[in-house]
Amino acid sequence: VPMGVLSCMKYLMFIFNVLVFAGGTCLAGMGVWVAIDPAGFQDIVAARAVLSAGAWLLLVVGIALSLLGFLGCCGALRRSRRLLLL
Repeated sequence: VPMGVLSCMKYLMFIFNVLVFAGGTCLAGMGVWVAIDPAGFQDIVAARAVLSAGAWLLLVVGIALSLLGFLGCCGALRRSRRLLLL
């Protein structure tokens, strides 16, 4: 495999993982927003319990995606197969 292809794959993996990290951070931020100020979202979701559970779900999924994206970025830059497989 030519070296240019490997370098391109490395940067494509890095960009993909940055996008996953950014999406996870946005989800976590939205989860915090809904948990702190649920008044704006009560028009959409009538049940308070569903809104609270949704906020926690967004927060947990966002943090997990952010962590996976960060580890993926580190794995892509270091060419660490373990971090990329994680």
